[in-house]
Amino acid sequence: MTQEKQLKKIKWGIIGLGRIANSFATDLATISDAELYAVASRSQKKADEFAKKHQATKAYDSYETLANDPNIDAVYVATPHSLHKDNALMCLENGIAVLGEKPFAMDADEVDEMIAKAKEKNVLLMEALWTYFLPHYQYVLKELKNKTYGNILKLEADFGFTRPYDTSTRLFAKNLGGGSLLDIGIYPIFAALSTLGMPKNIEADATFFENGADSSCRMIFDYDNGAKAQLKSTLIEETPTQAIFHCEKATIKINTKFHEPSTVSIIKNGKEEIKDFNYSTIGYNYETIHFNELLRKGKTESDIMTFDFSKNLIKTLDDVRGIIGLDY
Repeated sequence: MTQEKQLKKIKWGIIGLGRIANSFATDLATISDAELYAVASRSQKKADEFAKKHQATKAYDSYETLANDPNIDAVYVATPHSLHKDNALMCLENGIAVLGEKPFAMDADEVDEMIAKAKEKNVLLMEALWTYFLPHYQYVLKELKNKTYGNILKLEADFGFTRPYDTSTRLFAKNLGGGSLLDIGIYPIFAALSTLGMPKNIEADATFFENGADSSCRMIFDYDNGAKAQLKSTLIEETPTQAIFHCEKATIKINTKFHEPSTVSIIKNGKEEIKDFNYSTIGYNYETIHFNELLRKGKTESDIMTFDFSKNLIKTLDDVRGIIGLDY
């Protein structure tokens, strides 16, 4: 990689201009050695409005046009779940690095196809599961890895909120991967896999909306060492949205909302110590900085959000879907 490539600003594109794309673009503006170069929507008006709001140089009315812009170094794929694979493959085919919003794709076969294309083209690909890179989550991972408070006995993690049922929106549209499991259930599952690893056994049950998308899902993961993970996702009730690690000598609790910038409580001998990480951004900058560093170093895979981890994550989601009878 040339010195010029190392020093220049990384030019980003965004495909799909919804709520998460807005958050990503807002935090991208806080990174001095990167810029939002181009955005794409199926609507030119929406693309123009987004570009004006976030000061992007180019605004395109098709994802394909953006993927064919030779000036773009990296693309953030923020389209509905069902489009992730095709959008990622299109960019990888053109040699553009891809940061793909979670879930990486709809199932394990699609994820395998994306990874194979990235390897074929020797281009950086990473799942954008931002929680992994947040300082409070990295702190908890370190404490658990070091067994500061002993082994994990039990994890309780939930994610729940309510919205009016509307199948015209992505959240409830089954054909787009809508429902609680892929959209928010992925976070409690991520909390389990990133701390306890792959379970030896999974129990799960779910409730469903009238269109067949899951409205809630409860899961229990069992581990060889006797640990358990009790997990829940729901679109029909507000929940604390916490991750609580019950360890041998203390409880580590990531307070609401555990998946985004939050505080961490250490509860020991009846006393609670709260650790504040003094966030000043929405939180998307941390994964983006990591991705930028990988790109500058010529890496094609993250050493944090590895291909193996993404494959295990989507396999677990597939396994849960099989148990509850959820088919897209």
